[in-house]
Amino acid sequence: MKIGVSSYSLSRAINDGELDVFSAIEFIKSIGGEHMEVCPGAIGTFESPDDPRIEQIKKAAADAGIDLSSYTIGANFLPAEGEDAVEHKKKEVERLKKQVEVAAAFGVKFMRHDVAWRPIEQTSYEQYEEDLAFVVDACREVADYAAPYGITTSVENHGYHFQGSERVYRLVKLVNRDNFRTTMDVGNFACADEDSVAAVSNNISIASFIHFKDMLIRKNPVCPPGFFPTRSRKKILRGTITGHGDIDLKTCAEIIKASGYDGYISIEFEGPEVCKGAVETSINNVKALFA
Repeated sequence: MKIGVSSYSLSRAINDGELDVFSAIEFIKSIGGEHMEVCPGAIGTFESPDDPRIEQIKKAAADAGIDLSSYTIGANFLPAEGEDAVEHKKKEVERLKKQVEVAAAFGVKFMRHDVAWRPIEQTSYEQYEEDLAFVVDACREVADYAAPYGITTSVENHGYHFQGSERVYRLVKLVNRDNFRTTMDVGNFACADEDSVAAVSNNISIASFIHFKDMLIRKNPVCPPGFFPTRSRKKILRGTITGHGDIDLKTCAEIIKASGYDGYISIEFEGPEVCKGAVETSINNVKALFA
């Protein structure tokens, strides 16, 4: 098992000019991280496997002794209002195939892509059922394209719509490809009003990659700045340092260890705390859970 950091966790420091992707790699090494999850955004976007920055990043990681673990990107197979659904899905699948080539150029064996986003009021189970077959076909096509590269694609449990553990499990099983799994974020289940311990138990058997994130969970009808609502709107959440929130990370770690999972674990921090210090504390807390 290797514990490291998603580059997303350091976005604020990168956006502020305190770090760039190369100094982020050095920082991850300095705090005891073993890998970096490549998450385009603050570190730039990559449209082609021939982008010269890819080799530069690979060399920097190799020189630091840091694995590049996963390529983590956004996607949405569902069309915008008024957009032709079939044409949109075709374009999105083709875009993701090109991103598979980028992932292969990075040398990673895991690629997470989103599958569907809807406003919270459109995330009922009935809507999920209506969207499921459409999304399954798209995920299957991308996974089949990724297979010859030795890449496992995955869906993460986020975005309200395809977020609860049962919804994720059904999607993975219906896609029915050995190289399509889930990037399981132990904290994100709270967004779907789900207990993380029960959800991790439900999804650990289909996990190819794991995020450790923590949340403050509050019952409050008012949603102050920095918080966001759960799917039911009965609770509010805020990201925080991993180990400082209300997710039962200790039991989640015990379930993961008992399962025999021996892959990558990635800190994904998105709280208001200063990100470099927060990430260092988070990685130390997660290492202690798996010691």
